[in-house]
Amino acid sequence: QVQLVESGGGLVQAGGSLRLSCAASGIIFSINAGGWYRQGPGKQRELVAGISSGGITKYADSVKGRFTISRDNAKNTVYLQMNSLKPEDTAVYYCTAASSYSRLGFGSWGQGTQVTVSS
Repeated sequence: QVQLVESGGGLVQAGGSLRLSCAASGIIFSINAGGWYRQGPGKQRELVAGISSGGITKYADSVKGRFTISRDNAKNTVYLQMNSLKPEDTAVYYCTAASSYSRLGFGSWGQGTQVTVSS
């Protein structure tokens, strides 16, 4: 059974930074894809960033240059470093894992962690 446990969310002022963590059990990130979705108030869930088993990363245009996804294979954990945060980044952030990058969103999900950016 796959379990993804997110941590690191919270309240931050605009321009600040947060780092989200996603610790996995039941799946090995180094041979699978990992990613982060978010869902803001009144918005659809969107893919923010993903990392393939080979370490290739992709980002939504809205976060390019500000967010960085990374992976620690020894800890089986995926991170999302978020810098220069904006109020529009306020959302619940969900960690996901799947057998390939194209299947992110159709695999396993974490419970979500709230990120609130104040202006």
